Formats: sequence, C-alpha cells, structure tokens
Amino acid sequence: DVRLVESGGGLVQAGGSLRLSCATSGFILDDYAVAWFRRAPGKAREGVASISEYFNNPRYADSVKGRFTMSSDNFRKTVYLQMNDLKPEDTAVYYCAADPRGHTLRIATMREEYDYWGQGTSVTVAS
Repeated sequence: DVRLVESGGGLVQAGGSLRLSCATSGFILDDYAVAWFRRAPGKAREGVASISEYFNNPRYADSVKGRFTMSSDNFRKTVYLQMNDLKPEDTAVYYCAADPRGHTLRIATMREEYDYWGQGTSVTVAS
C-alpha cells in the first residue's frame, strides 16, 4: 500500500526556515509524481512544489519560487521541502501527495487531484 508520512512542521518566526520531510512506502519514487500542497485557514488548497517525470526539474508555485526547494532521496525513499525566508502567509497545513500519472501535464503542474495523500503537518509562521 502507498503510504506518505509528513514531519517537520512547527512554529517559526518570519524570515526563518523549516524542512519538511515526507517518508514514502509502497511505491518507487521514480515511477510517481510527488508533490507538496498546502491549505491555509479559510483558503483553497494550493500546489506548492512537485517532482515528476514530465519535467526535468521541480516545479514551484510562484508564491514560493526562490524560497522553497523540493528534493527527493530515492535511497531513503523520502521527499523534502526546504522552506527558507518564511512569511506569515506561508502558514498552512502542508501535505505530501503522490500519483502514478507523473507523465501527464496536469499532474506535473498540480492541477489534477493526486491519488495518495499524507495526513499533513502544520506550519505556523509568526510575524
């Protein structure tokens, strides 16, 4: 079974950094698209970053470009989201998601619902 477990969330001051981790099991990372989404209070869920076979490099939402970096470690079967220069508007529950349709543009650009989700980890950025 596909399983995704996020960790690393917490409370941080504006300008600070956090690294989220997503431990995966039940699938081969290279065969799936993996992405980070977030849902801020009162807002719709937003795709933050993704890694897929469709693109050579990770894709990022405009709101996090230059501040967030997504990476994967196939040996540890873990995906990371390094978040730097955090802002209060980054406050949200962050979810790791995976989908076998990484060859499709809509999955690669996080415009399609992913099949598998973690439970989420909360990030709060204090001003």
